[in-house]
Amino acid sequence: MSRGAGIGPVAILGAGSWGTALAIHLGRRGMPARLWARDEALARDIRERGENARYLPGLPLAASAAVTGDAAAALDGARLVIVAIPSQFVRATVTPLVARLEPEAILVSATKGMEPERGLRMSELLEELAPGHPLAVLSGPSFAREVALGRPAALVAASRRLDVARAVQGTLAGPTLRIYTNGDVLGVELGGALKNVIAIAAGLSDSLALGENARAALVTRGLAEIARLGVKLGASARTFAGLTGLGDLVLTTTGTQSRNRALGLAIGQGKSLRDAEAATRTDLAVTYDYRFGGARRVALFVKAEVLNLFNQSKIVNSYLVDQTVLTASNAPTRFQRFDPFTETPVQGTHWDFGPNFGRPFSRFAYQAPRQARFAVGVRF
Repeated sequence: MSRGAGIGPVAILGAGSWGTALAIHLGRRGMPARLWARDEALARDIRERGENARYLPGLPLAASAAVTGDAAAALDGARLVIVAIPSQFVRATVTPLVARLEPEAILVSATKGMEPERGLRMSELLEELAPGHPLAVLSGPSFAREVALGRPAALVAASRRLDVARAVQGTLAGPTLRIYTNGDVLGVELGGALKNVIAIAAGLSDSLALGENARAALVTRGLAEIARLGVKLGASARTFAGLTGLGDLVLTTTGTQSRNRALGLAIGQGKSLRDAEAATRTDLAVTYDYRFGGARRVALFVKAEVLNLFNQSKIVNSYLVDQTVLTASNAPTRFQRFDPFTETPVQGTHWDFGPNFGRPFSRFAYQAPRQARFAVGVRF
């Protein structure tokens, strides 16, 4: 694979907003894409209308785009396969399709998030499902509608193999879409997943009219948390200062099209979690475990507060935050810090968050010193 050389045919698994946007973008570049929808009714509707009215209404696909519900037809001869499926469905969807992949097909994860069952990153999951296939990750600040409209954007193609990253770059880059390459797959994927919790917190802050100063502080300290955790897990600190760290965080915490921020706004305005999820097409993720040896502990205060707020049946009630464990006191709108070793409250450490936070909370239990639990946010 030469530097900057595009490859094809290209198959896109997943006809949601992002998969459809990439198909539109490729069509504009004159590169026909095969867009596969698991729902044959959706595929038929897109073919008949010439647009994806469910996810990207008003934005036509190129006539050269082939939309199908037949996975065999979509994958036949495809040299580059983009996986644009919500993270919670990747395993079930991709597993039966692996046998239909071309032997040298490059798999590109365009999904941000972690697998719910085991907390695997998408590249880890795809490597497990399709061993031997070259892998890359496509990530960065990108609202699907703007990419489909041809508005300027910049993304990152990350792979442990530079030739693979450059092949993805050459295939997707265009006049309005700049693609940078990066070898730090871990950092790129963590940035795309961990920023979602901060976006929820930003929506909560905005809904309570805490001000733009508060939002700036929240975003800055949120980035510090993401980078701190990423570096501890082996990622490069530089990655979090780039498009897939700072860039993606800024977009999702301030953008009007951000579903994660919208979820926080809805909750802060008094909506139930179920209603907020339905209104924003967003699903609050379960908590994932990341274990790493020794006495390394990572302070994740913003994520702890968000996790505490959403401490319902979907959430594991455990959270290790450096030397402290955050929990709720008896007062419904107040939080208190507890010493995890003595399990006694630390005096003078209450925070009030306003009347919209009047929910009962469960106390967080202390975890073993060699483990760290944290929320990775919202799947989409």
